[in-house]
Order: sequence, then C-alpha cells, then structure tokens
Amino acid sequence: MGSVYKIIELVGTSDSSWEDAAKTALETAAKTLRDLRVAEVTELDVKIEDGKVTYRAKLKVSFKYQSGKYEAGE
Repeated sequence: MGSVYKIIELVGTSDSSWEDAAKTALETAAKTLRDLRVAEVTELDVKIEDGKVTYRAKLKVSFKYQSGKYEAGE
C-alpha cells in the first residue's frame, strides 16, 4: 500500500547560524506534526536590524498525511 506525504514551508531563525535556524524550525514543527520525513533547505538569508544579524533558513518539510479516519492497527 502506498503512502501520501504533505509538504509545508517553514522559516526558522537563529542569532548564531543557519544550521541552528533550520534546527529551530524542525524542532518546533516536530512538537505538533507527526512522522516528519524529509527537510530540504531551499533558501538561506540574513536579516540585519540595528546592526544585529539574524540568520534565516527556509525549508520544505514533508510529513506523512493522516486522513483523520481511524483504521485498525494504527
């Protein structure tokens, strides 16, 4: 039986690095989404405000689609 995955876009931020920005986005998403599968970094940039740099990472994240209908064995 095949599976279906939904893809969403997230933006994480960090004061220290792009890696931390991506990690922040994924750890936050994992609190409310189940079965995260793949994350693809699609864009990296920085925001500069009052001389302070904030790293931003944009990601496409896939997770297994849940129909909401209970099925035996789940």
